Amino acid sequence: MARLVMKFGGSSVADIDRIRNVARHVKREVDAGHEVAVVVSAMKGETNKLVDLVRAASVLHDQREYDAVVASGEQVTSGLLAIALQALGIPARSWQGWQIPIKTSDAHGSARILDIDGAPLVKAFAERNEVAVIAGFQGIHAESGRIATLGRGGSDTSAVALAAAIKADRCDIYTDVDGVYTTDPRVVPKARRLDKIAFEEMLEMASLGAKVMQVRSIELGMTHNVRIFVRSSFDAPEDIDPHRPPPGTLICDETEIMEHEVVTGIAFSRDEAQISVRNVEDKPGVAASIFGPLADANINVDMIVQNVSPDGKTTDLTFTVPAADFERAKATVETARETIGFARLDVAEDVCKVSVIGVGMRSHAGVAARGFRALADRGINIRAITTSEIKFSLLIDAAYTELAVRTLHTLYGLDKA
Repeated sequence: MARLVMKFGGSSVADIDRIRNVARHVKREVDAGHEVAVVVSAMKGETNKLVDLVRAASVLHDQREYDAVVASGEQVTSGLLAIALQALGIPARSWQGWQIPIKTSDAHGSARILDIDGAPLVKAFAERNEVAVIAGFQGIHAESGRIATLGRGGSDTSAVALAAAIKADRCDIYTDVDGVYTTDPRVVPKARRLDKIAFEEMLEMASLGAKVMQVRSIELGMTHNVRIFVRSSFDAPEDIDPHRPPPGTLICDETEIMEHEVVTGIAFSRDEAQISVRNVEDKPGVAASIFGPLADANINVDMIVQNVSPDGKTTDLTFTVPAADFERAKATVETARETIGFARLDVAEDVCKVSVIGVGMRSHAGVAARGFRALADRGINIRAITTSEIKFSLLIDAAYTELAVRTLHTLYGLDKA
């Protein structure tokens, strides 16, 4: 017998038929003798509808009331799934985040989980063999007693945090794909599903453009060593043996992976914009004068490249920001023009960040150099480069995105089964 957390996203619970399908997945695990907690998202499209209603009521609105409205989508799903399970003869009840409780910070709309009391759920397992169906994406700020939501993708975070709180044997993330791939199969048809991926690699993949998992959920999994399976909710429930390792991709500590490939995957993000601050006096504090105001405006800066002029008197600073923050970032830098003392701004929105990821890079030299040469042979110019111990990222013109991803995917042997 194992203790499991099963999480189902919006596409998996999009209508009543799919909710019944989810109930059959849960029944399979209960019938196998497992203790089960289920975390659900709102039905597909419901959160967007609720957000639109809030904005229609007032463009400038109270974030606490925003949370009260948008959290209701998960409440509906949790109740419907509990009803569907009861119809199959499975004892079940729905739980809202505040009932457990899942305690959060007061950053409404993007709250962080501070604590979860898993005791009521464990008691329900022991006394009533009852499935707990939990509304994801939400918790409660204890001091104010207000509902707080965790931001988009927050149901993944709810599930992993809950798995840590109740000491689950694993956390299964059911989605509309059957695992984590070496890159987006829509761009590279030869992309392969990975059997296992280390937490660090998945964290890089998620933060650099892969949409399978939410970044904070991977951080939690790594911190608490919660084994996470990414798997498909569209596999027929009756065709899966609950006593065998589940089909999909295991996200785990790297010690569980016997032999690492040099490169595990290629991620890319088109949601990037580039800003170059030209001819700034090269003196101490110039970087702080640029990036300080951006930090104060809560604008995340990613890739940074500095070039000093031949005479050493001036410098150019180039950096990237999320495309959604581009106009705010440009305006912030322009506002600080007198303090910074730059000659002009050059900007570009038609750029893409391509990242090569793999813990095997720690023990192999020349991995990045091979990539640079392969892209050069294809006539792809690199605008900026950043590196870490297990990845390197390149900023290129957006028009070359697919060519670059396919070139690198083949170069590092990811096409091969």
